[in-house]
Amino acid sequence: MNHLLQMSKMDTRFTLQFTAEKEGQLLREALQEWRISKRALTAIKFDGGLLTVNGIERNVRYALQVGDCVVVTFPPEEKSEGLAREHGNLAIVYEDDTILVLNKPAHQSTIPSREHPTNSIANLVCGYFQQQGLASTAHIITRLDRDTSGLLCIAKHAHIHHLTGLAQRNGEISRQYEAIVHGHVYQDIQSIMAPIGRKETSIIEREVREDGQYAHTDVTVLKRFYFEAEPMTHVQLRLHTGRTHQIRVHMSYIGHPLVGDDLYGGSRLHINRQALHCVSLTMTHPLTSKHLQFTSILNEDMQSLLKGSSA
Repeated sequence: MNHLLQMSKMDTRFTLQFTAEKEGQLLREALQEWRISKRALTAIKFDGGLLTVNGIERNVRYALQVGDCVVVTFPPEEKSEGLAREHGNLAIVYEDDTILVLNKPAHQSTIPSREHPTNSIANLVCGYFQQQGLASTAHIITRLDRDTSGLLCIAKHAHIHHLTGLAQRNGEISRQYEAIVHGHVYQDIQSIMAPIGRKETSIIEREVREDGQYAHTDVTVLKRFYFEAEPMTHVQLRLHTGRTHQIRVHMSYIGHPLVGDDLYGGSRLHINRQALHCVSLTMTHPLTSKHLQFTSILNEDMQSLLKGSSA
């Protein structure tokens, strides 16, 4: 069991408290069981963190007794040099001391790039953390492409990012998307398992290729319709892996590129971005183990396509 301690106004460092449960166990071994990474321990030792047992500073070779109170104080974090703090609107869906869930609009980058160096979610989150007095930076847990809208999750500390990374690898963080694609997808339910890698002729574009990374997407048809005589399908998608452009590549691969996704064969005649929205995010809280589920309705541009549809 671990607890997040309230930080004083003078000390904004992220702090966790644990209770020793094994007699004679070395502090190092207990910290490993409590999922404190070796990287975090190195940072604690050299960058201004602290390990205490019953209020006394100890090193990792200290032998614990059952009931000992162990407090782990992580060093303050520095944002990346290229990540400027900016202030602007964030559509906050959920927030506590460890995570931040946002509803990202279309046409906004998750992290800054050469083409779009400012006004990214990461920039704004760093500015928001500064206003809160948090000694932290933006740790993106679930990233969205610039033109994809919907839910994304951010960790408020490197250790929380580490824990959610473990959860993602164990399939404990689930995301569902909805998209509008060209053509009628005739199979009601299907799984696309096709490896994805970078296209040799592009630094941006991905493709299905034998030497790519394993990628798995589940597709469920919600509605087949026509928009201005053009066949389209409203689909629900669940990601089992998180490859770059995974949904866009997989749907293009089966002959149904996303409407608006001109990079992968879609048309921007009716919408000026790929019609893709993260509608659901389900996860276990990294500290409390509480089940969390968040939902988000489709953006107006996607809703307009559906409202203007005909059977």
